[in-house]
Amino acid sequence: MRLSSQIKPISYLKAHAAEIVRNLGEQGEPLVITQNGEAKAVIQNIKSYEQMQETMALLKMLALGSRQIEEGKVQPAGVIVRRLRERRERF
Repeated sequence: MRLSSQIKPISYLKAHAAEIVRNLGEQGEPLVITQNGEAKAVIQNIKSYEQMQETMALLKMLALGSRQIEEGKVQPAGVIVRRLRERRERF
């Protein structure tokens, strides 16, 4: 993805909002909005936003799992399955 072709000033956003929204749905690439020559915002379509959120959630779970492994807060799967079966049998 080349963001260099997707950089527009805020004045362009103001003048072409409907066109930008329509194109976001078709292209799927985010649009970087600048103000006074500095990147200030990113606009993207909802589908790519949702995919990004799902990816971030998975990465957080992986990071948490890695941290728990490093801290020794894990148990073998067999132990957990046995405990769950014992618990189920009690009820």
